[in-house]
Amino acid sequence: MSDSPYIFDVSGSASFEQLVIENSFHKPVLVDFWAEWCAPCKALMPLLAQITESYRGELLLAKINCDIEQEIVARFGIRSLPTVVLFKNGQPVDGFSGAQPESGIRSMLQPHVAEPAPEAADPMESAQTLFSEGRFAEAEAQLKALLAEDNQHAGALILYARCLAERGELGEAETLLNAVKGDDHKQALAGARAQLTFMRQVVDLPEVALLKSRLAKNSEDDEAAYQLAIYQLARQQYETALEALLGLFVRNRNYADGLPHKTLLQVFDLLGNADPLVTLYRRKLYQALY
Repeated sequence: MSDSPYIFDVSGSASFEQLVIENSFHKPVLVDFWAEWCAPCKALMPLLAQITESYRGELLLAKINCDIEQEIVARFGIRSLPTVVLFKNGQPVDGFSGAQPESGIRSMLQPHVAEPAPEAADPMESAQTLFSEGRFAEAEAQLKALLAEDNQHAGALILYARCLAERGELGEAETLLNAVKGDDHKQALAGARAQLTFMRQVVDLPEVALLKSRLAKNSEDDEAAYQLAIYQLARQQYETALEALLGLFVRNRNYADGLPHKTLLQVFDLLGNADPLVTLYRRKLYQALY
């Protein structure tokens, strides 16, 4: 017996009437005639189960062991195995004999079976995607709806704070971050605080054009190099900033009491361990250290 609510075994004529005929008035039912000795049957069965599951309730699968249910086999004149028959509104409407590829089976089903409704996207994942694409207003709207249902949702609070920071509401963003409870989102919280720090630092820095001009005149102007990297971090130009910070660390690791090293670690928190940039620059930093 399958654990799936969409797949079941038929045992006896009464079971066939209920599980296949009656069900087929509500959803199409695919009937798999098989036997233990039939190797192609056993190869086909998991494919039929996979296809059935993919329809998420729009298709049912009934399995009939022909060695046991000989009365049903005789009723439908099954002469070769595997044989698969599609029932709809109490009648067989299509089917096939022998092994078939997935594409062929789906092509047979297509005129008879409704496509399943698309699965609802996880609102948090959707908001994260919008944020990563720079669509901050859309992400913010989605997060507001999520927080209306659960105003303690730590992940939503952190991401909402980052949206606020992107539009300059730094004080409100900090208030939200301070409201986050629990330890389950430590890294995300540290990353959001780091982003807020970079954005605040930018306010008091010289113009980007001036910093670039200073570096053009003196490529070893450590202060200009560091401040320009902070601008890049505030604007989410992470790879450029990481490269600049690493270069500054290699050239002058003691600059401002080791600030390049501390800032690199803040960026690692901001991006998270799964980010390929973190993996790459953590390794480069390790090599520079040792």
